[in-house]
Order: sequence, then structure tokens, then C-alpha cells
Amino acid sequence: MKKKKFIKVAKEVVDLEIKALKKLKSSINESFNLAVNQILKCQSKVILCGVGKSGLIANKISSTFSSVGTPAFYLSANDSSHGDLGSISRKDILILISNSGETNELKNIIQFANRNKILLIGIVSQKNSLLYRSADIKLFIPKATEAGGIIPTSSTTSQLALGDALAIATMKQRNFNNKDFKKIHPAGSLGAQLKTVEDIMLKDSSIPFVNENLKMREALKILSSKKLGFLLVRDKRKFTKGIITDGEFRRFSQKNQSFHNTTVKEIMTKNPIGIDKNELAAKALSLMNNKKITSLCVYEKKNKLKTIGVLHIHNILQSNIS
Repeated sequence: MKKKKFIKVAKEVVDLEIKALKKLKSSINESFNLAVNQILKCQSKVILCGVGKSGLIANKISSTFSSVGTPAFYLSANDSSHGDLGSISRKDILILISNSGETNELKNIIQFANRNKILLIGIVSQKNSLLYRSADIKLFIPKATEAGGIIPTSSTTSQLALGDALAIATMKQRNFNNKDFKKIHPAGSLGAQLKTVEDIMLKDSSIPFVNENLKMREALKILSSKKLGFLLVRDKRKFTKGIITDGEFRRFSQKNQSFHNTTVKEIMTKNPIGIDKNELAAKALSLMNNKKITSLCVYEKKNKLKTIGVLHIHNILQSNIS
């Protein structure tokens, strides 16, 4: 086959899978609502199982469910008949995925579910199959032309899409949001991008506060001990009034021989830039870049004069946020 024909093959595969997805879209009915409602009411786990390529799809869907707040795991159809059926409890929901619905490895699982009155959801393309007849909730996937003739392609694409739809529907009903997502995705690039300012800010004794009437000679000692390159200036009510950077210290000292007796409020930059603690750290980085600064005051809600933390650009970079 000439290389120039590969693109044609690719487009044919995509076209066939698009047709399969359109058929699936038209076939979604009230059974889908029933399945979602049962998953939402589940007091234990959602267990997904399939054989071969359908098993791989089941594994992926279980991961998607777990990632959006629905406890789920994948059960190997082969292992289930050798003891792993014991991992299924009566409070679980079992989702079996099979194109034919007659795969031998699934028969023992179906019998176990029916015998123990475990809710069974079947994702299947054959209405005259054992799985379709045995399922409490039947999610039918219309037959579609496989892109490779007999190789599961269009059918597994439809299975995956339907599984994703179930997971997203339950996610939306639970109002699962970015904060919830962050809790169960603490690592990786997604977890990093969902970190808030509060997650990585410096707080309490780490904040380099000084009183506005403090003399510069004392302020320099605090600047050196905190090692952040700046000081936050507060009044007697503990309202943040300004900021002094080490660069401002140097420039002022070069022009004024008696700067040690000067108060910090005389040289501070007033009204330092701040950000709410609930904003994404990525937004804080963008703000720093736009303002050409390396630190931010952190406040809560509209209380901008009450600094509860500070965010240095090093905190952001160390958290792999970009």
C-alpha cells in the first residue's frame, strides 16, 4: 500500500466510528436514566467487567468513574471464576460489557449476580443474548460496521462513549467540581494546575510582616532572616499598607546616608498587589508575569487589607505550575 493511501484509510476508520456513535446517540433512552439513578444511589462500589477488548474498555471506564467521585474498579472476567467473585457484595452494582453478550467467561458472573440479587447493568449489542436477557438495566448499543471488518473498533468506541456518558452524568448530578477533582488527583499535571493559592502560600510566622513605624536598621535584620526578598508593612490595626523589596532597600540606601533611622513607611510601595486564596495558582503566576512582580499578598474574599498569606514565584515553580 502506498503511503498516500494511509490517510484515506484513517478517514474511513473515523467515518465508520462516527456513524456508530450517531447510532448510539439515537438509541439512548430511559434505560440510561435508570442506570445513572442506580449508580447515584449505590452505597458501595461500581464494578465493571468485560472480556478482551471490552475488558479494556471496562477498565478505562472504571478509572473514569473513580476519578470523578464514584468508587469503581475493574474485575477480570477470567479471574472472577477462580475466586474473585468474592470481591462483589450485594450492595455493589455490576456493569458487564460485551458486544455479543454470550461470552463464556461472563456466564458465571451473570449467574452469580442473579443468584445474589446484585444489580446488573448490561452494555450489549445483541438483544437475544444471555447478558441482555439477564440484565436488570439494559443499555443497548446498535450494531455497527467494524472499521477493520471483524476487529472490534466501532463497537468498542461506542462502549467507551456510553461509559463516559454514565460517568459524566453522575458527576454532574453530584456537582463534582474542580476542588473535588483536585482532592483525588493530587499528583501529575492536572493536580498541579488545579492547586489554589491557599495550597502553596506561606502563612503564619513565615509571612515577613513589619510595623510601618519600624526603623530601617531593624527592618534589614528581618529581611535577612526571612530570606524572601521583601517585607510586608502593616499599621497598628494589622492592615497591610505596603511592601518593601530588597531592591528598594538598596536603591534608597545608595541615595541616603542616614537611611537606618528612616521608618519603613517612608519608602514602602503602597497598596501591594494581592489575590484571593481560592484563586488557582496558575492565575497567580499569570498575574505576576503581567505585573512583572515576584510576590503577592493573599487575602480572603473581599478583605484585601488583611493579609493571611504570601505567595512567592518560587512556591509556584516548585509546585510545577505553569
